[in-house]
Amino acid sequence: QVHLVESGGGLVQPGGSLRLSCAASGSIFRLSAMAWYRQAPGKRRELVATITSEDNTNYADSVKGRFTISRDNAKNAVYLQMNSLKPEDTAVYYCYGAVVVAHNPAMGDYWGQGTQVTVSS
Repeated sequence: QVHLVESGGGLVQPGGSLRLSCAASGSIFRLSAMAWYRQAPGKRRELVATITSEDNTNYADSVKGRFTISRDNAKNAVYLQMNSLKPEDTAVYYCYGAVVVAHNPAMGDYWGQGTQVTVSS
Protein backbone atom coordinates (compact mmCIF):
# COMPACT_ATOMS: atom_id res chain seq x y z
CA GLN A 1 0.00 0.00 0.00
CA VAL A 2 1.00 3.60 -0.60
CA HIS A 3 0.53 6.59 1.67
CA LEU A 4 0.97 10.26 0.82
CA VAL A 5 1.65 12.64 3.68
CA GLU A 6 1.64 16.41 3.28
CA SER A 7 3.54 18.83 5.46
CA GLY A 8 4.54 22.47 5.51
CA GLY A 9 1.18 24.14 5.90
CA GLY A 10 0.51 26.85 8.42
CA LEU A 11 -0.43 30.45 8.99
CA VAL A 12 1.25 33.12 6.89
CA GLN A 13 0.63 36.79 6.24
CA PRO A 14 -0.35 38.05 2.79
CA GLY A 15 2.73 38.30 0.60
CA GLY A 16 4.49 35.57 2.50
CA SER A 17 5.71 32.18 1.36
CA LEU A 18 5.26 28.54 2.27
CA ARG A 19 6.74 25.35 0.90
CA LEU A 20 4.55 22.28 0.97
CA SER A 21 6.00 18.80 0.85
CA CYS A 22 4.37 15.52 0.00
CA ALA A 23 6.20 12.34 0.87
CA ALA A 24 5.09 9.04 -0.57
CA SER A 25 5.83 5.85 1.28
CA GLY A 26 5.00 2.20 0.92
CA SER A 27 5.36 -0.27 -1.90
CA ILE A 28 6.33 2.27 -4.54
CA PHE A 29 7.90 1.35 -7.84
CA ARG A 30 7.78 4.85 -9.26
CA LEU A 31 5.78 8.04 -9.11
CA SER A 32 3.88 8.95 -12.23
CA ALA A 33 1.85 12.15 -12.60
CA MET A 34 1.64 14.18 -9.39
CA ALA A 35 -0.48 17.16 -8.49
CA TRP A 36 -1.55 19.55 -5.81
CA TYR A 37 -5.21 20.34 -5.22
CA ARG A 38 -6.84 22.66 -2.74
CA GLN A 39 -10.28 23.00 -1.23
CA ALA A 40 -11.68 25.96 0.63
CA PRO A 41 -14.74 25.60 2.90
CA GLY A 42 -17.93 25.36 0.87
CA LYS A 43 -16.08 25.09 -2.43
CA ARG A 44 -15.16 22.28 -4.75
CA ARG A 45 -11.71 20.79 -4.80
CA GLU A 46 -9.58 22.76 -7.25
CA LEU A 47 -6.58 21.63 -9.25
CA VAL A 48 -3.62 23.88 -8.44
CA ALA A 49 -0.63 22.39 -10.24
CA THR A 50 0.43 19.22 -12.00
CA ILE A 51 3.75 17.65 -12.86
CA THR A 52 4.12 14.69 -15.18
CA SER A 53 6.59 11.85 -15.08
CA GLU A 54 8.58 13.75 -17.71
CA ASP A 55 8.70 16.86 -15.52
CA ASN A 56 6.19 18.86 -17.55
CA THR A 57 4.23 21.27 -15.36
CA ASN A 58 0.93 23.08 -15.54
CA TYR A 59 -0.72 25.58 -13.24
CA ALA A 60 -4.10 27.05 -12.53
CA ASP A 61 -4.35 30.62 -13.78
CA SER A 62 -4.87 31.85 -10.24
CA VAL A 63 -1.40 30.70 -9.14
CA LYS A 64 0.71 31.15 -12.28
CA GLY A 65 3.86 33.10 -11.57
CA ARG A 66 3.51 32.56 -7.82
CA PHE A 67 3.57 28.80 -7.26
CA THR A 68 6.10 26.24 -8.44
CA ILE A 69 5.61 22.48 -8.39
CA SER A 70 8.62 20.19 -8.40
CA ARG A 71 9.46 16.58 -7.71
CA ASP A 72 12.30 14.46 -6.43
CA ASN A 73 11.91 10.93 -7.70
CA ALA A 74 14.78 9.64 -5.59
CA LYS A 75 12.90 10.73 -2.47
CA ASN A 76 9.42 9.86 -3.78
CA ALA A 77 8.39 13.41 -3.04
CA VAL A 78 6.60 16.32 -4.64
CA TYR A 79 6.76 19.94 -3.51
CA LEU A 80 4.80 23.13 -3.93
CA GLN A 81 6.63 26.40 -3.40
CA MET A 82 4.07 29.13 -2.78
CA ASN A 83 5.15 32.76 -2.98
CA SER A 84 3.25 36.04 -2.81
CA LEU A 85 0.42 34.33 -0.97
CA LYS A 86 -3.01 35.91 -0.97
CA PRO A 87 -5.97 35.44 1.39
CA GLU A 88 -7.82 33.64 -1.41
CA ASP A 89 -5.12 30.95 -1.32
CA THR A 90 -6.46 29.86 2.06
CA ALA A 91 -7.52 26.22 1.78
CA VAL A 92 -6.65 22.68 2.66
CA TYR A 93 -4.01 21.55 0.20
CA TYR A 94 -3.99 17.94 -0.94
CA CYS A 95 -1.29 15.96 -2.64
CA TYR A 96 -2.37 13.62 -5.44
CA GLY A 97 -0.27 10.94 -7.02
CA ALA A 98 -0.65 8.38 -9.75
CA VAL A 99 1.69 5.75 -8.37
CA VAL A 100 3.05 2.60 -9.91
CA VAL A 101 2.92 0.19 -7.01
CA ALA A 102 5.52 -2.52 -6.68
CA HIS A 103 4.35 -5.82 -8.16
CA ASN A 104 1.16 -4.21 -9.46
CA PRO A 105 0.77 -3.83 -13.23
CA ALA A 106 -1.72 -0.97 -12.88
CA MET A 107 -1.22 2.52 -11.48
CA GLY A 108 -3.07 3.49 -8.36
CA ASP A 109 -4.55 6.87 -7.49
CA TYR A 110 -3.60 8.14 -4.05
CA TRP A 111 -4.48 11.20 -2.00
CA GLY A 112 -2.90 12.70 1.06
CA GLN A 113 -4.92 13.78 4.07
CA GLY A 114 -4.32 17.45 3.44
CA THR A 115 -2.48 20.29 5.11
CA GLN A 116 -4.07 23.60 6.09
CA VAL A 117 -2.77 26.82 4.58
CA THR A 118 -4.15 30.01 6.05
CA VAL A 119 -3.21 33.40 4.62
CA SER A 120 -4.32 36.17 6.94
CA SER A 121 -2.99 39.33 8.51
